[in-house]
Amino acid sequence: MASTSGASSSSVAASEAVAVVCVGMAGSGKTTFMQRINAHLHGQKEPPYVINLDPAVLNVPFESNIDIRDSVNYKEVMKQYNLGPNGGILTSLNLFATKVDQILNLLEKRTIPDPENPSKKVIKNILVDTPGQIEVFVWSASGQILLESLASSFPTVIAYIIDTPRTASTSTFMSNMLYACSILYKTKLPMILVFNKTDVKDASFAKEWMTDYDAFQEALASDEAGNAFGGVEGEGGGGGSGYMGSLLNSMSLMLEEFYSHLSVVGVSSMTGQGVDEFFAAVRDKAEEFKRDYRPELERRRQERDDQKRRTREKELEKMMQGMSMATGSSAGAKVKPPADDGDDDMVPSDDQDDDDYADVDDELDREGLQARYEAAMEANKDSTMEEASFAKFLHTQRR
Repeated sequence: MASTSGASSSSVAASEAVAVVCVGMAGSGKTTFMQRINAHLHGQKEPPYVINLDPAVLNVPFESNIDIRDSVNYKEVMKQYNLGPNGGILTSLNLFATKVDQILNLLEKRTIPDPENPSKKVIKNILVDTPGQIEVFVWSASGQILLESLASSFPTVIAYIIDTPRTASTSTFMSNMLYACSILYKTKLPMILVFNKTDVKDASFAKEWMTDYDAFQEALASDEAGNAFGGVEGEGGGGGSGYMGSLLNSMSLMLEEFYSHLSVVGVSSMTGQGVDEFFAAVRDKAEEFKRDYRPELERRRQERDDQKRRTREKELEKMMQGMSMATGSSAGAKVKPPADDGDDDMVPSDDQDDDDYADVDDELDREGLQARYEAAMEANKDSTMEEASFAKFLHTQRR
């Protein structure tokens, strides 16, 4: 029975569109890479849905279905808020993030079959281009909102674009790896390392450094001997800095576990070499997302929902306690035992006293009142003033 349901869920999951979010440092060839994979998918008769999130770019060599520049004027934002370039990009993203629900509605309409138009082609790939200032997108609140919103609806993969020729030295390679590591653990999404510009320099050296510790040590020793770290002659046994060599050596050991969670692909955005391998890695990471990342995202979402529910219940409890105290004091003023005039029949017994006050307690019973309130509010779930309408509800009940 379990296997049948599992097969059904996997067949449904297989039809999901995959969102590929391209991030990379300025000059890494990210926009050219976006152009290449977009053209590749069009060549495969599988046109993607393209989103441009860079408000400062003047021209892009591909057509975007959703473009932040259509909604936010970057230069006007800088002028109105008296901001610099990075502040303008960040504020533009913050403004655009307010439209995330509309974006998701558009994506969902294009990625699910249309019953009224069965011949309409369903989108299978969503490509997202981001600003070259990585920190503005990855570490901002708006970037987190956009990524989490995408991941809540589609399998989402981060493609980290690396400039291969600039990564030939051990120090710049390690800097890129640390940057990628921080992005991976900040976004908590599966990642593919894309070594771009392989037509200029092959990426085999980087793959070897990530899988063979001894190979990286040899390259590190070579850089030290060639004074690549700018040290004083004679330090560290060679021409380089002994401290830098020791630091890079320690970090390479630390990142071995990190490397095991990555897919590495060499791509040339100019020639198209390696694009097929990239999309094969995307499919693998999409399956990994469904298997490992989505349960964690759902668990975190459930925790947030539970926390909100507990907060609402706590606020309601405080309100009920306050109403109980107020109604209790007013009841004491209204229900008053008769004065003793010597007539035994008029002297209330203990049982009579309890019964009279029991009626009042039943009428003002907090749990019963809360149950009636919640039942009344169930019919109007969409109201955003549930707590505010409680006093009015209580007033009508007493009538």
